[in-house]
Amino acid sequence: MKKLVVLTGAGISAESGISTFRDAGGLWEQHRIEDVATPEAWARNPELVLRFYNQRRKQLQEVQPNPGHRALVELEKQFEVHIITQNVDDLHERAGSSRVLHLHGELLKVRSERYEDLVYEWPGDLQLGERCARGFQLRPHIVWFGEAVPMLLPAAELAAEADLFLIVGTSLQVYPAAGLMSYARRNIPMFYVDPNPQLNWELRQMPQLRVVAEPAGTGLPKLAAEWLQQKPEG
Repeated sequence: MKKLVVLTGAGISAESGISTFRDAGGLWEQHRIEDVATPEAWARNPELVLRFYNQRRKQLQEVQPNPGHRALVELEKQFEVHIITQNVDDLHERAGSSRVLHLHGELLKVRSERYEDLVYEWPGDLQLGERCARGFQLRPHIVWFGEAVPMLLPAAELAAEADLFLIVGTSLQVYPAAGLMSYARRNIPMFYVDPNPQLNWELRQMPQLRVVAEPAGTGLPKLAAEWLQQKPEG
């Protein structure tokens, strides 16, 4: 069974109704990124940061996976599908995808401010004063701007093992995620599904690139139907 590695970005979640900051001039639900999604913001005003992420958890409970998410699940019938997502929501999991690597953290988890390995499931609100087992404040389990990306190495290893590489709903502007396809072998089929595709340097080096200039909700089901009609290989 061929290994299909999928990199998904904010576009696929936006189709389910989740806000994206790049579509709002650098704002996320009326907040500047610098005020809610950086270590400096957390140090300066943790109450605002917690309130922002509590609101995002509530929003997540009000939305559902869309046809793009479900198409990726369908592809598991014929491919070993590994999803690397820049999104912090759980829509891939709720749709039924079985292998999801969250590059930038998970909204429904929190972790110790001091001990990064102390991670907890946390579907509700998080408040100041709620602490980990070792007595330190809990914070969102999110990779903020300016922080290291711990899951980058496992993601790069997946990309290097891909037989096919699929990019969905991302502007490819946020590094290091935007450079992951450079770890893939140059001769493999590469696909890019996005209504406004941005061909960065890494993509322009791929000789077998196919662009589907559509939203994930329509482009992915079409692509999945096409692939599933073909005879499985290897």
